[in-house]
Amino acid sequence: MRSRFAARPARLALAAVAAVALTATATATATAASAAADSRGSAARACGTKDLTFKLTTETQAGGYFLVTAKAKSGVTCYLKGVFPSASFGSAADTEVAPAEHAVSENVVLSGSTRAYAGINPKTTNNDYGKEFDRLHLSVAGDEANSISLDLPETALVDRPVATNWHADPADAVPFSG
Repeated sequence: MRSRFAARPARLALAAVAAVALTATATATATAASAAADSRGSAARACGTKDLTFKLTTETQAGGYFLVTAKAKSGVTCYLKGVFPSASFGSAADTEVAPAEHAVSENVVLSGSTRAYAGINPKTTNNDYGKEFDRLHLSVAGDEANSISLDLPETALVDRPVATNWHADPADAVPFSG
């Protein structure tokens, strides 16, 4: 009989240790899941073209370019991936913008008055050739089915156009051609 009663407290102690271990594991798992959710932030979705309003201005730096400013519409919180916008001046392949940067930038979260900026240089060649355009077709990369057309502030001569990635600072959106 003694062995039966002596084994019972040992089994209870073992069960208590197992319960503590299970609780610690569950707490660690819940903490990791919470941290992962927090790292995504409140902007859990990528911006679509229809989520944004766009403004186009002419800048004189780096030989001149168009600065595209994107802002989330009222009540929208989303992020723009740190890649260049999908844009073209016409429907021909030679009027589509190519990337001016060789790496992906940080995503830009848009909400309220926060803005994102991309620079588009319509002519990267050093000659008098090109085609003249007065409109830009623009969309968020991956959302080309919802592209919009923007009137250019001035007619542009287009030849091998490039665009920067989206940036939080307009100074980072200057498309230097080299």
